[in-house]
Amino acid sequence: MSTITTKDGTQINYTDWGKGLPVVFSHGWPLSSDSWEAQMLFLASHGYRSIAHDRRGHGRSSQPWTGNDMDTYAEDLATLMETLDLQRAVLVGFSAGGGEVARYIGRHGTKRVAKAALVSAVPPLMLKTAANPGGLPMEAFDKIRAGCTANRSQFYRDLASGPFFNFNRPGAKVSQGTIDWFWLQGMRAGHKNALECIKAFSETDFTEDLKKFDVPTLIIHGDDDQIVPIGAAGLASAKLVKSATLKVYAGAPHGLTDTHKDQLNADLLAFVKA
Repeated sequence: MSTITTKDGTQINYTDWGKGLPVVFSHGWPLSSDSWEAQMLFLASHGYRSIAHDRRGHGRSSQPWTGNDMDTYAEDLATLMETLDLQRAVLVGFSAGGGEVARYIGRHGTKRVAKAALVSAVPPLMLKTAANPGGLPMEAFDKIRAGCTANRSQFYRDLASGPFFNFNRPGAKVSQGTIDWFWLQGMRAGHKNALECIKAFSETDFTEDLKKFDVPTLIIHGDDDQIVPIGAAGLASAKLVKSATLKVYAGAPHGLTDTHKDQLNADLLAFVKA
């Protein structure tokens, strides 16, 4: 197990497979770097260095009481990039990880970044506000917090068996293994860390961060995403990022890294090769 240490002493676990151009993955909530295993194995097998870290408070990283916010997540990513001295990296962020990638570029620019990809990502802003009428109401996120506080183990099972992978859709091919894998990753996260991450991914406005993107950017989103609806997320981000390429996966759920992994792997490979 490889780790780096941040300025506040937090131990960040990371996985580093293969050699070649670095592709750095930022995971979603409440998951870990393991959620990227299909993409990492695929790209590492095709000549790319695949790197993914467990966000502070998630996976095998330590569980600090503080720093569970997007600014700190971005600084942790910066520490990883600098410690490994990554150059011309491709940053790939899923869901909350897309926010982490956006905030990193907003704060640190693209001197170490060649390309970026946002997959089912939360930017520009998930929360419904007067300026963002297409977002989700605060009640939706309060419900997530209440579910996690009451019985987070059951909440994670219900989330995975329902809207995360669209296993609640008529005719869906339900995978118990996928549900169990989601649950296990979620339960590895620190309880307080996961709770505070909800605020981080839902209330952080990444609009100005997206405007600072000056590298080729691929935006992938499913048009049946029940967790991060495409209208206020992928479609809105594509309008803010200069020269973004938008790919909409018909009928795809939020967790398309699993359900549509072959399609996603092919698109990511073509993107990093281009």
